[in-house]
Amino acid sequence: MEIKRDDEIEVMSLSAPTMGTMQIAGSTGFGHNIEFMSQAYLRNRYSEIDLEDESSNTNKDHPLPIFLKFEDVEYKVRSSQASSNNPVKSVVSKVATQLNMEQDNCKQILKGITGSIGPGEILALMGPSGSGKTTLLKVIGGRLLDNVEGKITYNDIPYNAVVKRRIGFVTQDDVLFPQLTVEETLVFAAFLRLPSNMSQQQKYARVEMIVKELGLERCRHTRIGGGFVKGISGGERKRTSIGHEILVDPSLLLLDEPTSGLDSTSANRLLIILQGLAKAGRTIITTIHQPSSRMFHMFDKILLISEGYPVYYGKARESMEYFSSLRFIPEIPMNPAEFLLDLAAGQVSDINVPGDFLETRGSPDSEKAIIEFLQLKYKTQLEPKEKEENHKTTKTSEHLQLAIQVKRDWTMTWWEQFMVLSKRTFRERCKDYFDKLRLVQAVGVAVLLGLLWWKSKIDTEAHLRDQVGLLFYICIFWTSSSIFGAVYVFPFEKIYLVKERKADMYRLSVYYVCSTLCDMVAHVLYPTFFMLILYFMAGFKRTVPCFFLTLFAILLVAITSQGAGELFGAAVLSIKRSGMVASLLLMLFLLTGGYYVQTSLESAIFWRRII
Repeated sequence: MEIKRDDEIEVMSLSAPTMGTMQIAGSTGFGHNIEFMSQAYLRNRYSEIDLEDESSNTNKDHPLPIFLKFEDVEYKVRSSQASSNNPVKSVVSKVATQLNMEQDNCKQILKGITGSIGPGEILALMGPSGSGKTTLLKVIGGRLLDNVEGKITYNDIPYNAVVKRRIGFVTQDDVLFPQLTVEETLVFAAFLRLPSNMSQQQKYARVEMIVKELGLERCRHTRIGGGFVKGISGGERKRTSIGHEILVDPSLLLLDEPTSGLDSTSANRLLIILQGLAKAGRTIITTIHQPSSRMFHMFDKILLISEGYPVYYGKARESMEYFSSLRFIPEIPMNPAEFLLDLAAGQVSDINVPGDFLETRGSPDSEKAIIEFLQLKYKTQLEPKEKEENHKTTKTSEHLQLAIQVKRDWTMTWWEQFMVLSKRTFRERCKDYFDKLRLVQAVGVAVLLGLLWWKSKIDTEAHLRDQVGLLFYICIFWTSSSIFGAVYVFPFEKIYLVKERKADMYRLSVYYVCSTLCDMVAHVLYPTFFMLILYFMAGFKRTVPCFFLTLFAILLVAITSQGAGELFGAAVLSIKRSGMVASLLLMLFLLTGGYYVQTSLESAIFWRRII
């Protein structure tokens, strides 16, 4: 699958024409005047549109229409036997795979899937667990680019960095910061993702509209919550994830199992919301495991996948008729979705089957034979018709092809991103910064050390060594506190960073600077309280220069340890391994601190002489 660069494309945009619209009863109100648009209508409507400067088209009512086509999509992944921890073997294995010398070590996940969908439609990807639904969704959304074969186009344009910003992707696991409220999550996303030429009032208005339309007013001031933090319910969390993506008005919205963990009423309400989003001119693709019969009829198209092969693609309301023509008829009243999933898995216990399968019905060989039969019928009956109607004869308007290649720069400058992201980072971590336990720890240890070294003196060598031991303990205490406080930051926030970076919400340098500076608040505040108590109790030299030099040295130790912890945490990116790395690093600091070994340490660190 090709990836084109957008360096040579000029900044252009769509200007939505002024036309009469039709209000839909029962819609969610997205886009205000919502039009129900079929593909044919959209092609005629946007056939004579003009391209204008993007700055003059910020407040358009409708997103850019995207006609998605995917043809003979295949995806392969190397099996565990082909991978190796040895870098030399890995390189050799990769080269051999490219030369088709190790085909046996590759597992094919997707095996030639074809389909198309346009604005105003909802495509449901259905199939048993492990059939490849999520993989196909990631391939369409540009999340998987390697080892992909086939043709995927957006308005007849291959995937590129410009198309990525017009795609919204809602993952199955809602990746949201648990300490932020629903409103804060949407507000910060709006300020990071919406264009800079929108005023603050317009951004707040967009957030307010989404909160109302998604039914989040009741929980807008409640924290998202997570594993150890109480928060909103699963349905509210899913709606917040959808709101996080539709803030930027994406043309193509992809959702991975949006109804998982929801009751039937909440799932049905969510599908009604998606219907409203689609009728506003968006193209929506969602994976669904086992919808109710009422939800099934809300989908416009169905793509049924079995073991990576497609077995049905077409309109949802025509699926039962198609399988009836193949003489697969349910014996009892059955949910259409349940009927399709049973066929995709080869389970036909309550289904009438053709006479050829009656003798071996119920056996494992029969299941495999039924799946192969359905795959063959799809290849001979449905796939040629789909390719002929939507892939060969139908072409997207030239204006839409140009419009989807509009180059979009960063919505905010580096400094503006820094200001917004630093506020969000501080708001999300302030509970940890101003933790009572950390304050009690710092004050308690300071008082304890002050009592043990009460009014210590330096008149003799033994007394001086007592103060040297105290200073050594202070350095080790704040080194360990800073390292273990910083080494887990990046491993914990990896999933959030990956998700937001794929959506181009901010620059990586902005995230690093904000994370480091915000964490530095705690690494400066608590050592300062610590030294204000201990310095005078321990009887250190009471002069202003000595106090501030000592405080500066301790703060330098804490900040340096924070940097080392973040460095090794980012290098490992594993919560389990980060603690082990931090322990080894602390032991190394202990050995080279100069307190335990004083005479032979100079000869051991020979590199200091070279410097």
